[in-house]
Amino acid sequence: MLRLAGARLLDERDGQAVRAVLTADPVASCMVAARVESAGLDPWRLGGELWGCDLRGLRTVGRIDALCFAGPNLVPLRGKRSALRAFADRALRRRRMCSSMVGPAEQVLGLWAELENDWGPAREVRDDQPLMSISTTPLVTPDPQVRQVRPDELDRYLPAAIRMFIEEVGIDPCVGDGGAGYRARVAELISGGRAFARFEGGEVVFKAEIGALSSQVGQIQGVWVSPDHRGHGYGAGGTAAVAQRLVAGMGRTASLYVNGYNAPARAVYDRIGFTQVGQYATVLF
Repeated sequence: MLRLAGARLLDERDGQAVRAVLTADPVASCMVAARVESAGLDPWRLGGELWGCDLRGLRTVGRIDALCFAGPNLVPLRGKRSALRAFADRALRRRRMCSSMVGPAEQVLGLWAELENDWGPAREVRDDQPLMSISTTPLVTPDPQVRQVRPDELDRYLPAAIRMFIEEVGIDPCVGDGGAGYRARVAELISGGRAFARFEGGEVVFKAEIGALSSQVGQIQGVWVSPDHRGHGYGAGGTAAVAQRLVAGMGRTASLYVNGYNAPARAVYDRIGFTQVGQYATVLF
């Protein structure tokens, strides 16, 4: 029986094979595809490394049997048990740099099983995150007051982004560097036209961002409604507005993933017209 070789660093010679993996499941691979499409496979420009596994002795043009992105997040996209073990071996050769593992649940949980003894305990393991998408007009009327955030509105938008992050991730993004890194990331999203909000009285009452944008898919992240305005449809109308911008305005499929235990959010996404197309998992460090 042919066996997988150890994980290796991919380069531009593997571009065709990498793109074949990414286009096979464009919703699940959106985060990595967005990086590869804009930066290629060079680690310095990519902001991380792409690892692959091939059948031993068979480096076939146009084919990779397993794929994993190692950068700010560790994202295993394809690979059976032997490949995940090879990715774990490569990850353990260096100090852990990622803040989380995220991606298709089978790969994430399988890779975590290989890494847990050395990298654990995790701060949290979210093993049930439905991956959802919509490529048609939302069933909920988009909120006409949700719009792109302007660069000069960064200081008004940032507090809402920080509150969302704390609620969702459980840590303050301002710890460590005083928030400089997170502020820069939010400013980058705003300048790229990928941050959306509804303002009332100068305050953000709804926000969301397009965190990753490939040629086929836009992944919505950071959906948040001010606590004082929850239960009044802001989340549904606002998310529908962002999804409509992706589908009708940008010609993309809109996607997102949600914690399985968040029944209210799941119900909102179902009502908008999102359908489940996969299963994600996240390991937070």
